[in-house]
Amino acid sequence: MKTILLTTMMVGLCCIAFSQSNKEEVDLVQSVFGIEKKTMAAKFIKLEGAQKDAFWIAYDDYEAKRKELSKKRIELLNNYVSNYTSLDDAATDQIIKDVMKLQGDTDKLIDQYYTKIKKGSGVKAAAQFYQFENYILGKLRSEIMENIPLIGEFDDK
Repeated sequence: MKTILLTTMMVGLCCIAFSQSNKEEVDLVQSVFGIEKKTMAAKFIKLEGAQKDAFWIAYDDYEAKRKELSKKRIELLNNYVSNYTSLDDAATDQIIKDVMKLQGDTDKLIDQYYTKIKKGSGVKAAAQFYQFENYILGKLRSEIMENIPLIGEFDDK
């Protein structure tokens, strides 16, 4: 399941980042990714009764907010890919600042929902959510870095 999820995620991101994307493409990739991710989370996070209901309400709310941050990630990738050959110091600095802010916002969102899930579903479910999200996010960040050129990689030496 992890392989399918990550493959879907990367195929979608690569298609979007290396083409002139549009809202429908982004929404489609996010929809497929979200469905597969939720299926994987359901296999990993086992709850019953009120704890289960509280978890999925919080998780769905989290996912809606995460998708907005994901759109920003895709915009940043598109900006980077589109402007890679002409990045000057100011543009490079801005991209890095935007990436750092997005990473911080994403980490804050996960932290917020850890607390919400802990209240409604308990520490174990919150910890599983935290591990799961950070695993997916770590894989995503790693895949992106492995598939884009480093700044200056193709400069004349």
